[in-house]
Amino acid sequence: MSSAAGSAPWDLFGYFAGHRAEVLDLLWAHTWLSVLPVVIGLLVALPIGWLARRYRWAYPPVVSVSGLLYTIPSLALFVVMPTLLGTQILDPLNVVAALTLYTVALLVRVVADGLAAVPEDAVQAATAMGFTRLQRLRTVELPLAVPVIAAGLRVAMVANVSLVAIAATIGIPQLGQLFITGFQLSVTGPYYPPIVLGIVLSVALALLLDRSIVLGARLITPWQRVSAAR
Repeated sequence: MSSAAGSAPWDLFGYFAGHRAEVLDLLWAHTWLSVLPVVIGLLVALPIGWLARRYRWAYPPVVSVSGLLYTIPSLALFVVMPTLLGTQILDPLNVVAALTLYTVALLVRVVADGLAAVPEDAVQAATAMGFTRLQRLRTVELPLAVPVIAAGLRVAMVANVSLVAIAATIGIPQLGQLFITGFQLSVTGPYYPPIVLGIVLSVALALLLDRSIVLGARLITPWQRVSAAR
């Protein structure tokens, strides 16, 4: 990307107009790099969280290990992933794998605690009705745990939007590239348009994805709206 001649330092709208296609490509890349790890991470965390809830002895080590995984610096993980996966340093798969690991680390405890928060009366009622363990999990426990799990998903999603930007330092195209571009163009003085635009789009993306999770949770838990209306 190059700066438009004569652009004012804060002319992010002018910068966007001059680089629309490139910025939209970066926004799309940032979106799927943020969302895909959350989807995969949730699918992985659900059975692990259930096992941690089902077998009480497993809860402490599972939660401890997941907590330790979340402390690994993201940049270090992005650099190590090519060696672990056998990929190239610029392969977006490295970012997806690293953020999936963070998502699993965050959601395992959330899933376990969400299932633990399900009222025992509801579980016993389902058992009395002849539900198998899998049926009870699918139709009773998970739906009732949705509010807790959704809260964890919101944290994971917003965190991922932030962490994806760090991948720009190793050359992965996404909104973080706008920060690098702004720094590179600040030769004779600060050049803010791409930096401010990157911040605005990142915040807007995080808010949009957060509200999408809230809306999705409301759609699959209609009884929550009924209870709140009373």
